[in-house]
Amino acid sequence: NPFWQGDRPDPASSFAAYRIYNIGNNNPVGLLDFIDELEKCLGRKADKRLLPLQPGDVPATYADVDDLMADVGFRPQTPIAEGIRKFVAWYRDYYGASARAGCGGAPASFSVIGSVAKPSYDL
Repeated sequence: NPFWQGDRPDPASSFAAYRIYNIGNNNPVGLLDFIDELEKCLGRKADKRLLPLQPGDVPATYADVDDLMADVGFRPQTPIAEGIRKFVAWYRDYYGASARAGCGGAPASFSVIGSVAKPSYDL
């Protein structure tokens, strides 16, 4: 396509005809809710150091799956608790965690440094 433009790509006319989709649940999840689920799965409380929003932080973000739904007909629906539980189980299996506790693995020490203006901010 001699009229192809990088700022307005048309995958149907590109020599590399493919699309990249953001596949994630399109429901915002609060940072503290996310950490709470990790704590449950890891069987340990996080060392939380909550700071004001930092340069470059955004108060809310989530996957926009409109193109995925329109083009493929798929809309992710995995609840955050299930997704984190499965990820922790996969991670431990892949990296060889031996003991099991919580929702699929051994307790581990972990720290979270997050920026929140107030606890209800979504990430």
